[in-house]
Amino acid sequence: MSGCTRDEWMTIAASRLLQNRAVCFVGIGLPSAACNLARLTHAPGIVLIYESGTIGTRPDVLPLSIGDGELADTAACVVSLPEVFSYYLQAGRVDVGFLGAAQIDRHGNLNSTVIGAYGTPVTRLPGAGGAPEIALHAKQVFVMAKASPRSFVERLDFCTSAGYLDGHGARARAGAPGGGPRAVITDVGLLAPHPETEELQLVALYADGSVEEARAAVGWPLRTAAQLDTIAPPSALELDTLRALNARTREAHARPVHLPLQPEGSP
Repeated sequence: MSGCTRDEWMTIAASRLLQNRAVCFVGIGLPSAACNLARLTHAPGIVLIYESGTIGTRPDVLPLSIGDGELADTAACVVSLPEVFSYYLQAGRVDVGFLGAAQIDRHGNLNSTVIGAYGTPVTRLPGAGGAPEIALHAKQVFVMAKASPRSFVERLDFCTSAGYLDGHGARARAGAPGGGPRAVITDVGLLAPHPETEELQLVALYADGSVEEARAAVGWPLRTAAQLDTIAPPSALELDTLRALNARTREAHARPVHLPLQPEGSP
């Protein structure tokens, strides 16, 4: 579609993977945009859960964090964090865990902890949060990340969340209850695990993309599926809905915050 950016196309491609009425544990950032776009288009019955305990939330703008009041204000209910993990995630009630990460390796293991050595890191990242539990227990995991050799790496600097470990059935042998990363949505194409080796391979390209572009953006020798699919361009509805959501979000986040001042002499 003329005028569509690759970032918009990636978000729309990710949103299409979500089914109506699915229970989805949502990460902040790109995953949140994709999940809420799905809710506003083809999956109005999707149940979005955020780590702060908001269940069935329907935000009008994208949240800044899991503690954004927009999530609680628009949720069907709010429960404690232990309840979210114990009674929903660990109980097997989450269909999709939708995550982002700073690094991902060829078997879908994720790093959101440090870049460089753990004791003397180049960059210390926000950390694990609920990602390890989501990656372990969700029936399937989707990951969204922009591809580059710095983020799609041969070996993680630190493994925060387990994907398929070393592949070849290692996750199943370790007793992980969830299904692992079934799709990695990037700005160069869609990756999915090989059914036997569990190594991520290229399975779909954008209509204006190429295998060479995808391989150049990944830090390991990227294999391709026997038959590559083409990711359909955004429809007018998808693109208009995403742009309206982003515009509302920018406007909301630009508003000044007025904090009440204590009167003089008050304790």
